[in-house]
Amino acid sequence: MRGGGWRKAGSALLRVAVVWAVSTLTMLALAGLLPDFRLQSADGDSITRTALTAAWGAGAFGLLSALVWPVLVRALLLVPALVLGLLVFFLNGSLLLIALDLIPDGRGSADPRTAVVVAAVMSAVASATSTALAVRDDEAYRRRLSRLADRRRRRGPAAPPEDRPGTVFLQLDGVGHEVLRHAVATGLMPATAGLLDTTHRLAPWRTDWSSQTGASQLGILHGSNFDVPAFRWYEKETGETVVCNRPTSAAELQRRAVLRTRSAGLLAADGASRGNLFGGGAGQLALVLSVSARRGRGTRSRAGYFAYFSDPANAVRTALSLAAEVVREMTQSVRARLRGDHPRVGRGGLYPFIRAFATVVERDVVVAAVIGDVLAGRAAVYADLVGYDEVAHHSGPRSRDALQVLRRLDRSVEMIVKVTAHAPRPYRIVLLSDHGQSPGETFLGRFGLTLRDLVRAGCGLPVRRRARRTPSGSEARAAVLAALHRPVEEGEEARPGRGFDPVVLASGNLALISFPDVAYRLTRGQIERRHPALLATLANHPGVGFLLVRGNDGTGVLLGPHGAEARLDVPGAAEALLAEFGPGAADAVRRTDGFPHVADVMVNSAYDPHTGAVHAFEEQIGSHGGLGGEQGHAFLMWPTDLPEPAGPVSGAEQVHTVLRGWLADARESRGPVEDQRPEVSETGTLPSGPPS
Repeated sequence: MRGGGWRKAGSALLRVAVVWAVSTLTMLALAGLLPDFRLQSADGDSITRTALTAAWGAGAFGLLSALVWPVLVRALLLVPALVLGLLVFFLNGSLLLIALDLIPDGRGSADPRTAVVVAAVMSAVASATSTALAVRDDEAYRRRLSRLADRRRRRGPAAPPEDRPGTVFLQLDGVGHEVLRHAVATGLMPATAGLLDTTHRLAPWRTDWSSQTGASQLGILHGSNFDVPAFRWYEKETGETVVCNRPTSAAELQRRAVLRTRSAGLLAADGASRGNLFGGGAGQLALVLSVSARRGRGTRSRAGYFAYFSDPANAVRTALSLAAEVVREMTQSVRARLRGDHPRVGRGGLYPFIRAFATVVERDVVVAAVIGDVLAGRAAVYADLVGYDEVAHHSGPRSRDALQVLRRLDRSVEMIVKVTAHAPRPYRIVLLSDHGQSPGETFLGRFGLTLRDLVRAGCGLPVRRRARRTPSGSEARAAVLAALHRPVEEGEEARPGRGFDPVVLASGNLALISFPDVAYRLTRGQIERRHPALLATLANHPGVGFLLVRGNDGTGVLLGPHGAEARLDVPGAAEALLAEFGPGAADAVRRTDGFPHVADVMVNSAYDPHTGAVHAFEEQIGSHGGLGGEQGHAFLMWPTDLPEPAGPVSGAEQVHTVLRGWLADARESRGPVEDQRPEVSETGTLPSGPPS
């Protein structure tokens, strides 16, 4: 064995010895603190004998964790991912009880409940100690994380030459361009600010009319979001509602995009998709909604959960952070009520747990998966971090609650950037968002009725005496249900039937009205003959900005308040009516008007250009989905060595073109990018896991 080999072997043995010693001391301390945990015989033992017993128990527990734990995780592949996260504690406690039984003369014993606590603490301490030692040995640290993240990774094609840079796309879901600029300028996101000061530049891009993750991410990853008019819409030929965050709908939308573009997607060449609605053609998938409804070994949507929870210490750290986040949300909700914050929406029920899942569990798992991808040297990685978007829906885009989440996301970005210094190839980090968010009181809160009730009144149909709130859809809720092996539930909206009652579906401050008894898109004249008061009622309501309907000659027509109207085919007419919604609004509406599944009536809420406020038709005080304000202004942040986009970027499909060009540039690049990799000190700046 050469000198280098002996040094590595000696370093590994030293780390094992130190971790064993720390685990022994931890076990001794817990035995002294916990009454139901014993490391002595009934007659008592000397300090030396007790220490030897603790060393034996710690060694047995560590060996069982290393050998048995991966087998247990593999045997539980059919268990819902979140259930696995809870089982970790009980299984870990069981391993400790087995380890104690292996101690000679029966000197080790523990109550089963106490064993769970002891095992959790020891796993966390052992992981922290191992990482603290490994961080001084870059190669050991890289090997450790690579084994964790790639334990169940498929065998793929040979890695490209190491001098060609890889690319990591980090999507900060729902973070608008102005919100990011504010966070950077005020020091809220120091890591991101550091990138902008040194190696990156920032620019906004304008979303499509449907300013939501489904439309944006489908366009970004697959190059086409054609015929995605909203977050949810009714398709007359099938009688079903398509919802972007429903696994079956996401799979169908991805299939349609692939057929239209005749391309697998942005990530087809040695790519990984993490935490997204769509796969992007990647061979490595984890927490991807479009494949979460499928079962079998070919489905890797939940692989990230199992890779992450295969380390018991990760489960301990994430569970503690999860509990802290639930308490944080409950505390913040109570404070908002006591302060009399306005506007405000309900934050009870399951929301604290959904928020905690988005801001802790999904973040931790996605970040760990990206780190594994980087250390494995994959060519392209695209990951979505949804925490800010979920909190902003309920607390507001610029609320203190949402900005705190941004601060924690910045630490995740910092971690990934630092880990790239340990990767087998140089990496470019691209940050981007899929849309922004616009604030404002809900339509129900401002006017005392839902849009559905207003539509029914305009049609002369009975209206409920008490308005029923419109449920809010989110990527986080869909991810929770997918992790529990449950489909996304939409209630009566999933299959509304083919009766005469209109189907009214909300997508943020955009709503779609369809008449299911007619197999085609109704014209303005046909709607007015059926329901003479409907269009006038909607267009003149103070909470409505404009309507889009089909003219009697088949051309799209915009209807505004006080009898205003504009044909989409008349130059300048639509631009004048939509002037307050900003440049590009008319083009976005024209494009949507050409979709096969555009609704009979498209309704965009009113927008106040002075305050930036809109009125969501769902229970959201920070919303997106239509036109108006910051929701339509996402951001793109890229390294300065990449070519700058040619002019302003408008629409998700153009973003796809830009990103595809950057990946092509990476395939042609050699050498120089490596000089831009961040330096990491030897004093231990690489954290052991995602920030809590």
